[in-house]
Amino acid sequence: MYQPFNEQFAAATRQFAETAAQVNRLALDNAEAVFGLQLAAIEERVNATFAFLGEAAEVRDFDSAKSLLPKGVQVARENLERSVSTGQEVFGRSLKTHGAITELAKAQFESAAKGVQTSVQTSVDNTLKAAGKAAK
Repeated sequence: MYQPFNEQFAAATRQFAETAAQVNRLALDNAEAVFGLQLAAIEERVNATFAFLGEAAEVRDFDSAKSLLPKGVQVARENLERSVSTGQEVFGRSLKTHGAITELAKAQFESAAKGVQTSVQTSVDNTLKAAGKAAK
């Protein structure tokens, strides 16, 4: 009596677990890519900043200090540009990942709706057949 229900529940649970595993894989791949992008950007910014600080440590007179100011502004501008660029790339990757996850969820809901619709139609057909036999 409960066998069809158990089979449907087991199939739905299996499908949900497979979808959850796919979503987790997508999210983990995105997190790995984002972490790599941010780490590379930080490394570039740190290298540029330490190179500038190395030059600043060698300053011995006022004229050298005056020529160092534009370099400092340039390093700061480049660091800001790299930060913004990395942020935009991270945002774009995250949007793509969320789009893929949304498509998986949509497919899951459509599949479940189709299964329910088929199950309901089968039940209605069986009920109509049983009512037709009972009326004869």
